Amino acid sequence: MRMPAVSGRVWAYIGALLGGIVSIAANVAHSYVPPPDAPPDWSPQGGAVVGAIFWPVALFVAVEILARTPWPNGRRWTLLRFGGLVPVAGVAAFVSYKHLSGLLAFYGEDGLTAILGPLAVDGLMVMATGALLATARRVTAAEPVPVTVPAAVTVTASEPTPDAAADATKVVKAAPAKRVTRKPASAEKVAKAAAKLPGASLAAIAAKAGVSESTARRHMPVPPVAVASAIAPGPAETPTLTAA
Repeated sequence: MRMPAVSGRVWAYIGALLGGIVSIAANVAHSYVPPPDAPPDWSPQGGAVVGAIFWPVALFVAVEILARTPWPNGRRWTLLRFGGLVPVAGVAAFVSYKHLSGLLAFYGEDGLTAILGPLAVDGLMVMATGALLATARRVTAAEPVPVTVPAAVTVTASEPTPDAAADATKVVKAAPAKRVTRKPASAEKVAKAAAKLPGASLAAIAAKAGVSESTARRHMPVPPVAVASAIAPGPAETPTLTAA
């Protein structure tokens, strides 16, 4: 069965945790190393044990502050960063190194092991801490910064259907108006026939006009009535004046 691969960041956490635990344990164990002239009932003081824990923790915290804090630009900040924290980290590393070296010498290790052994313990903790910082920066740079973009308003213009477009582009030609020849009314026909056939009978006028006799009778023009005076005017009488 194939084991899942472990990322480098996990190993960096393991290295930092292992180096820190071993460094603290070694410093505490060194506090229990009796001095050469110690009595048989000798035991370390509580302050010495607490102090032994402080040195590796101070080294770890100093490295974290030095590398992880986003320091402002400027000479004063640079001087404070390297002129203040580097000596603190250096002193903590030197004291922790002396404790681990003395512990190895007390356990009977040779001189070379007593000199190089402490470098592996504290060096592992510092190197793993640096790896955590490096991987954290790489992950942060790889993740894109979310940018809020206003939603674009899309206005979709309605496209005319092919039938509607064809109807719109089609030139509509108006049909020429038919000339309607107005047929003369029956009254006009009868009047014209009567005028052409003066004195004709009703049947002849109806046949000429192309209508029935009843229609011709209804539309026959009324002849003008000649009104003759019953009293014919006579010559004017001149009154005769008789002298008295």
